[in-house]
Formats: sequence, structure tokens, C-alpha cells
Amino acid sequence: MGQPTPARKDPDWWRDAVIYQVYVRSFADGDGDGTGDLAGVRARLPYLAELGVDALWFTPWYLSPLKDGGYDVADYRTIDPAFGTLAEAEKLIAEAAGLGIRTIVDIVPNHVSDQHPWFRAALAAGPGSPERELFHFRPGRGPHGELPPNDWPSQFAGSTEPVWTRLPDGDWYLHLFTPEQPDLNWAHPAVRQEHEDVLRFWFERGVAGVRIDSAALLAKDPDLPDLAAHPDPHPFLDRDELHDIYRSWRRVADEYDGVFVGEVWLPDPERFARYLRPDELHTAFNFSFLTCPWDAGRLRAAIDTTLAEHAPVGAPATWVLCNHDVTRTVTRYGRADTAFDFATKAFGTPADLALGTRRARAAALLSLALPGAVYLYQGEELGLPEADIPLESIQDPMHFRSGGTDPGRDGCRVPLPWAAGLPYAGFGSREEPWLPQPADWPSYAVDRQRRDPHSMLSLYRTAIALRRVFGAGPLTWLPAPDGVLAFARADALCVVNLSATPAPLPAHSRLLLASGPLDPTGRLPQDTAAWLRA
Repeated sequence: MGQPTPARKDPDWWRDAVIYQVYVRSFADGDGDGTGDLAGVRARLPYLAELGVDALWFTPWYLSPLKDGGYDVADYRTIDPAFGTLAEAEKLIAEAAGLGIRTIVDIVPNHVSDQHPWFRAALAAGPGSPERELFHFRPGRGPHGELPPNDWPSQFAGSTEPVWTRLPDGDWYLHLFTPEQPDLNWAHPAVRQEHEDVLRFWFERGVAGVRIDSAALLAKDPDLPDLAAHPDPHPFLDRDELHDIYRSWRRVADEYDGVFVGEVWLPDPERFARYLRPDELHTAFNFSFLTCPWDAGRLRAAIDTTLAEHAPVGAPATWVLCNHDVTRTVTRYGRADTAFDFATKAFGTPADLALGTRRARAAALLSLALPGAVYLYQGEELGLPEADIPLESIQDPMHFRSGGTDPGRDGCRVPLPWAAGLPYAGFGSREEPWLPQPADWPSYAVDRQRRDPHSMLSLYRTAIALRRVFGAGPLTWLPAPDGVLAFARADALCVVNLSATPAPLPAHSRLLLASGPLDPTGRLPQDTAAWLRA
């Protein structure tokens, strides 16, 4: 079994950590079969240590039919054979710990795979059975039960598909995502006990934390009423019963000095902050910053709102520019609309990648200078753009459940380029990767960027190494021209110019780092950021 990293003696490491998101299927292919695996990650641990990250967050690596990228889990205690074995996971946790890198695993509590033993038993047992009480089985409406039990919408943006599937025996079952992901009944004590046991299983193996998928969706109104008729309180989103669940989880985590990060999409700051009370989750993802357009006023408002909503509960903020569900930063910031919204995703949206890269470099320095923890999605440190996936190669169910209008999320999940001169850009050695790599992928390869002091990889490595100059103190905004963000923390300053003209730098003793060259007069060009010593 892997041993916890010695650095876990610092109980507050998570408050200002840089956490690297590993999408195993696309990180590195150790056995050459076209799919990323744990052997590939283990071989690249020196790269991650060199990058300077504090922890790795692994998206689901469990046994899964992979109908939704692994978020359809068939067994939480088994590694999917495509990725490796449980023994390899234990070695990976231990080897990463030996390099001072902690491990965070992903738990998906809202639903399981339709191949999970519980659901298979429920199907076999039939209507009215105790096995079906672990899920949400209901008779249909209409004279012959031919209509779904309620009007709830799918949680896949743009989906026109129902969230209920009817079985030959007449029962319908609930799935807020795909039919292959039946929702669990969190009012059932066996569901709660199983998940607490799963948490202990992974904490016992040395993981430092757990990321909680769709954390605000677990609890449902037991009557399963129509949303249109009962919008408040919402019948399945952000229900008060959730907090008792997470208080129970927190007691488990505290036994192991473990930490939680929740995926909590909520527009209400006060409701959001409730999940971060001292006896619940440690942190939650900050989606207002992630979805914010490249606009100085909007970014400052997102930063201020984030810090304000965390302050009453004493929780640190988290900052993230991209993840496995979201259009890559370089592409998004190169578009006319630089915000992100699942509802507006479309094929053929043009992007100026040179502009997007310049802005993404500046955004990297902005996010790494803010107080709190930073999540870095694999490939962002290489400046990867969103890839255009051929229609015949798309695998994401979001695309199919939208009727083909949504391009899906595969474009940000393309296997990483490691070596420009090797087959498949060094991702693997034998089989074509599970998603096709664009023709220009070798130009982004790690081996090329390592040799270039001006590359995105070099910028990230330098910034991660330097970010401690900002200390642990609060943020103070500085006077700045319109379109310019400037703030101080400790004795360091961060300035980001989003205006149309070069901006003068505030008084400082030394330039520490810039996302691009200053102009000949020493001013900060448009879409450029700088770190300064006061």
C-alpha cells in the first residue's frame, strides 16, 4: 500500500497548492495500445515534479464501460484494465509522494454505471424490490404508464433527451446524465455507507484528497415532483439534505487529514459558501472565474466575488482556466466571445490562436498570483488549443445527446504531445491514440518546449517556482488605468493589461516575470501580464 507523503505534516497544504489535473486516458500511453494508462503517468512523474506541482487530481480511473469518459463507474475499488491495476495505482500514489506530490482521486456519488453490480441486481430483481430502492425507479404517468414520471431536464447542456428510461417491466429509472448512468438514491442508508467505505478505501491507500463530481445534485425530493410546479426548493439541485451528507464525509476525511474539493455549480454565492463551512468541504471549484470573458472589469468582479463569498467561512478560493469539460483557454481567448457557456458551444467557431495564446500566457500569471489554490489541466502548460475532432471520431455523449449540434468535449481531451519526432508525438509507441491528434500537435511537444525559454511550458515552470513571492496574505487592488488589473500581495505586484494600449508599470524595484516582452519604453503591452517586486 502507498505511504502518505511526508509533506502531509502540513495540514494546510491545500490552501495555496498548484494541483495538476490528469485525464489518464490522454496523458501518456505506457503500453502502446493507444490509451493513456498508469504506467504512462508513472514514467512522467519526473516531468510533473520538474513542473513544480503540489498534487495530482486524477479523473476517474475506475472500472468503467467508458460511456462518459469514466464518470460511469462500475467498481470504485478496481482500476479499469485499460489503465492498469490497483497495485499500479498504489505504486503511483507512493512514487508521487516520494517526489513530494500528493494524489487526489475523483468520486462520482450522484450515479453509477448501468454495469455496476447494484444496478444489475436491481434490473434482475424487478419492480418493488429492495434492490431497486438504491436507485430512483418509478411507474410512468399516462393511462398505460407510457409517460416519464416527471419533467426534469438533462444535466447535459443542450440535450433534448429525457432523464428517464423505461424498462420492459414497465418501471422507469432516473438518470440526470445518460441512460448508462442511473442516479443513486441518497436517502437510502446503504448508499451513504458504501460511499463512506469507498472514501476510507482510498484514504487508506495514501490519497491526500477527493474531488467530488456533481456535488450539488445528490439529494432529490422524495416525491420527485415536476420542476415546473416545484421550482423552489429545487427538487434535485442544492438541497439542504446535502449538507448532512458532507458533514458525515468530513468526519471520515478528518480521520486521515484528507481534503475535499467539490464541483459545485451554483449562481447564489451564499448558497455556494454553505458547502465550505468548517465541518463540510474544504474547497470548491470556482466556475465564475473559469467562465469569465477576457475583460478587466468582469475578471475583477469575478475575483472580488470569489474572495468575498469564501471569506465568511474561512475557505481558500480556487482558480482554474480550463478542465476536461471546457474549451481550452488558448482557443476560447482567441474567439470574439471569450466567455464560456455550455449552451453556446458550436461547430466552426473561429479563433485567433496567436491572440488566444498571448492572453492565455497573461491569464496564467494572473491565476497563479491570486490567493488560494490553482488547478492546472493537463496540456494547458503546453498552450494546447482545442482540437477539431472529425465527426466520425467523436465519442463524447454530450455531442450525441444534443442531436449532433454540440461538438462535445473531446476537443480538450486529445492525447498529449511529448516528443515531436516520435510516432503520435510521443504519446504512445504502437497503436493510434483513442482520439486523433491534429497534424500540428508535434509543434507543441514537451521536448521542443523544454528547449525554448520563451515557451508556454517554460513560463509555467518559472511562474510556479516563483509564485511564493506573493506570500499567503490578502489581495490589495492598486490604482490602474481602465482595462488594467493591478494588485499587491506581500511585497510583490501583479499587473495585467487588457486595454488596447501599452500601460505603464507601477513603481517597483525589479521585474520578476512577464508573459511577454515589454515594449521599447518599458510599458506593458496589450494582453500581457507582469510580476514585480515592490
